[in-house]
Amino acid sequence: MPEASKQLMELLNQAIGRELQVSIQYMWQHVQWSGVKAFAVKDELKKIAIQEMKHAEDIAERLAYLGGTPTTKPEPIVVGENLREMLTKDAKDEESAIAMYKKIIETADGEKDQVTKRLFQKILSDEEEHHDTFTSLLEEL
Repeated sequence: MPEASKQLMELLNQAIGRELQVSIQYMWQHVQWSGVKAFAVKDELKKIAIQEMKHAEDIAERLAYLGGTPTTKPEPIVVGENLREMLTKDAKDEESAIAMYKKIIETADGEKDQVTKRLFQKILSDEEEHHDTFTSLLEEL
C-alpha cells in the first residue's frame, strides 16, 4: 500500500467534506428555486450537484486506498435566500475548492503520489468549469 502523509490524508478528508457540502447545497438549491430566472439555473445546479457527489466518491475511494477513513460530515451548507445570494455563495465555494485542490496537487506531487495528483488535476478542471458557470450566471442577473 502506498504511503501518504498525515497532511495529505487530512487534505483529502477536507476535500470530501467540501464535496459533500456542495453536492447537498446545489441539489437543495435545484429543488427550492422557482421562477423564470431560476428555470435556466435549475438543471445546471442538478448536473453540478451530481458531479460533485462523484468527486466525493472518487476522493473517498482514493483516501480509503491510502489507508484513511473518509469523513461522512459535510462542511456547512448554505442554500441562500435568493438566486443572486445563492450563486454568489456557490462561486465563492468553487473559488475555495480551486485553492484547496491546487494545494492538494502540490502536496501529492511533493510526495510523488502521481495518482492523487492526476485525480485532483481532473477535479480541479471540473471545479474551474463550475466557477465559470456560476460567475457567468451571476452576470445575467
